[in-house]
Amino acid sequence: MILEVSAFVVPSARRCKLTVMRKLLLAAVITVSACAPKVVLAPVVTSPKFPQFIAPVVPEAMAAMPAAINQSRGWAFLQNGDLKTAEHEFSNALKTTPAFYPAETALGYVELARKDPKAALPHFDRALEMAPQHADASALVGRGESLLGVNREADAASAFTAALAVDPSLTDLASRIEVLKFRGVEQGIARARDAARTGRLDEAIQAYTATIATSPDSAFLYRELAGVERQKNDVDAALEHLRKSLALEPGDARTLAQIGEILQGQGDADGAEKAYAESLAIEPNASVEKRLEELRSTAALARLPAEYRAIDQAPQITRADLAALIGIRLAPLLQDGRRASEAALITDVRNNWAATWIVQVARAGVMDPYANHAFQPRTLVRRADLAQAVARLLARLPAQNPTRSSAWDGARLKFTDLAPSHLAYPAASVAIASGVMKAGDNNSFQPSKPVTGADAVEAIAKIEALAASR
Repeated sequence: MILEVSAFVVPSARRCKLTVMRKLLLAAVITVSACAPKVVLAPVVTSPKFPQFIAPVVPEAMAAMPAAINQSRGWAFLQNGDLKTAEHEFSNALKTTPAFYPAETALGYVELARKDPKAALPHFDRALEMAPQHADASALVGRGESLLGVNREADAASAFTAALAVDPSLTDLASRIEVLKFRGVEQGIARARDAARTGRLDEAIQAYTATIATSPDSAFLYRELAGVERQKNDVDAALEHLRKSLALEPGDARTLAQIGEILQGQGDADGAEKAYAESLAIEPNASVEKRLEELRSTAALARLPAEYRAIDQAPQITRADLAALIGIRLAPLLQDGRRASEAALITDVRNNWAATWIVQVARAGVMDPYANHAFQPRTLVRRADLAQAVARLLARLPAQNPTRSSAWDGARLKFTDLAPSHLAYPAASVAIASGVMKAGDNNSFQPSKPVTGADAVEAIAKIEALAASR
């Protein structure tokens, strides 16, 4: 009987121990389950919070990595607006695979979603450093957005341009790039002009150079840069940039005129004359015409004998000097067809520097040889001699315009040192009445006073002006 009881009791004890073990195991399972991280299902995104964000492309070589799962989940949370969970997923991807650059790009977009472009920029920069050949279009676009947020528009345009080169399907970037370039050019021009206006020439040059780098086909930028360089007396650089401007706009008369001015200043008379002439052929301009005339006059003067070029500084002039002045400056007055019958034979000027002009004025009857056919080119010119030549030259003016009378016709002035019976009196009256010569002190004429080079040049210039006005 005892044995039967024992047999009955033992199974009951075992069942009790089994129940306890089961309870302990269940408690352990419950405890472990409570300690394990909760797995949150990624949302199904039907209406993205940030449709403008470009999802980073996971390269094929990384597609099988666990980090790729984190990336996919994180982007879903980001577009669902759960930035904290998205950041957690992307950070986990980088923890498991530090070279997983799409997650770095995505972290940049998380910061952009938080409207913190300054914090976003380093993420995009790191992604581009890790990406093969910096070819991550998503990171480039994100970098461009970040740069816009920190007011670096020129750099943003460069980032967008690089992104478009990587992925031509991003066609919307093209218009943004153009807008940014235009805005950057406008801002650069404003900075450059303001710096130039206030005398900050180096700063202006830097601003123009940076703007040209953005818009290298804008001819006017090279012209304005050249203007600043001319202010700095860096004419070589100015000339280079004006020529670049002209290459872009070959028909710009202003650029040609400025090139002419620089070449003239450098002593390149032929180059300057060519530039001025081409400018005038495109567009008439009185200022450029005057420069061209002066240039040609200077060039012509440079080709004349040194004796002629020294006349204006001479304390006394000779008959050769006066003949040269008249022959060169008043050549049209000598060519009206009238001749002096005995003026062709002159015996003493063959080797004189002014021989050509001496013969011309003598044949025209403006200056007479002496009775022995000698011109005496070295003889000093007195005021009476100059007055005689002036009167004869003025007498030739009506031949150009016979309908106009002259204010000096029949002039009979009164001089304190020259009687009406004097041989020089008629010529002196005409010379003074016409304003070509001036009377001396106390209304004197001083017929024997030697004529200076300055006085002779002034008298000839006044006859030129009278001839031009008729």
